[in-house]
Amino acid sequence: MAEWTIETVADRFIEAARTAHRLPPVRVQGYFNCWPAIKRMPWENLGAEPPVYRFPPDPAAIDRMLETMRWVQWLEEEQRHLVWMRAQRYPWKEICCRFACDRTTAWRRWQAALAIVVEQLQAARRHAAVANSRGRCV
Repeated sequence: MAEWTIETVADRFIEAARTAHRLPPVRVQGYFNCWPAIKRMPWENLGAEPPVYRFPPDPAAIDRMLETMRWVQWLEEEQRHLVWMRAQRYPWKEICCRFACDRTTAWRRWQAALAIVVEQLQAARRHAAVANSRGRCV
């Protein structure tokens, strides 16, 4: 990555939230059914919920999601909730109710949390550049 900014970090959190949503659901293993499938009449299926089909994310998206999830270790718990709620596209009104603050205050806190992540990423990038200039591998 050439340069980390607040916008690129916010985009990565949004992508991570979308990737996490596309992962298959977690199910309890070990239970199975030996009965044959029930053949239903068309009128019996009218009230049934249609199945949800999610296309699985590609491996590169999963790697980016895992990298992004490691970034939240630099944030406090409230900041983590705020960043993930915004990445999952919660409206500001719900975020403000959750954190009991005004919309501009919530936005400022969100910007501050993203700025912390950007700072840490830039510091890691500088550290890697210094280590590479000395001929060491990081």
